[in-house]
Amino acid sequence: MELDAFDASLGQWPHLHFHCTGLLLGNGASRAMWRNFAYDSLFERAQKVRNKPLGQTDLALFKSMGTENFEQVLSALNVTIRVNAALAISASAPLNRYYAIKEALIHAMRSVHIPFRLVPTDALQGIASHLRQYATVYSSNYDLLLSWAIEQAAEGFDDLFDVDQGFDVRRTRSEATRVLHLHGGLHLIRQVDGTTRKRNALGSALLDGFAINQPGEVPLFVNEGRCADKQRAIRQSDYLSWCHGQLAGHQGPLCLFGHSLGEQDRYLLDAIEQADVQQLAISIFPLSDAWIISQKRYFTTLFRGRELHFFDTTSHPLGAPALNVPVPKPVVKRKR
Repeated sequence: MELDAFDASLGQWPHLHFHCTGLLLGNGASRAMWRNFAYDSLFERAQKVRNKPLGQTDLALFKSMGTENFEQVLSALNVTIRVNAALAISASAPLNRYYAIKEALIHAMRSVHIPFRLVPTDALQGIASHLRQYATVYSSNYDLLLSWAIEQAAEGFDDLFDVDQGFDVRRTRSEATRVLHLHGGLHLIRQVDGTTRKRNALGSALLDGFAINQPGEVPLFVNEGRCADKQRAIRQSDYLSWCHGQLAGHQGPLCLFGHSLGEQDRYLLDAIEQADVQQLAISIFPLSDAWIISQKRYFTTLFRGRELHFFDTTSHPLGAPALNVPVPKPVVKRKR
């Protein structure tokens, strides 16, 4: 199709003429439920939170490492703390910065994440019911909506984590719908030896204590940043690098839901191209006619020569307007 031949029409998800074996979820899927997930950068948010934001010394650490990724900075501080202890160097600065950055991360995440008590149980059950239709669900989101939905389902899903032993690449076969977190998640932990485990918590406890870990452990998730920055973090994790290898080997049609595949996610596009996916169903939110046309042009340029089906986001079970949970207005305390 010529790039100037697009109109503003969109298909409906139920009318898709091929079955997608995989689903790639982006931030738009989370925003469909909770509009506060539309923040631009968690790193920026952590500098502006009311309670204990990142300080100038903390920002200097991020800058010195050339990253905006919390996991990389916290891991580096952990290594420094262990080296100092081994060499009997009494320096409190690394430990102080570790706790300060971790606390800023906690407050930033809680300021944007939907509380578990506000998520309707039937909404989570509906999400899980739809996700079972795919052989593999790939998510680049690190929030907890997917984990909560699977928790409600109780069966039919496999995140490939053993409760006692964590992730083991030798145990990755499953007949259930596999759920792979391409950017990690708030429920995942990077252990001291570099391996990955899942936190043993459910419901609200999964959010309330996401950064309360054993000494030397840090939350494993890749927050916003440059493409090279994200790739470096992914290569350093056995779990994340394996998940991306799975996307690069995906077989069958793929659904892209709520994903922009921007320049910062170029490696995801490379993985899809490596998998040689020939049929893609791509969600577009009907913001305006001009927006729909621009999105059609953008994705057609990305996936030249592939069969593309553009559909209305709101016609998909994960984008239904009924899923949206209103964000309560903040309570303003009056001075007495």
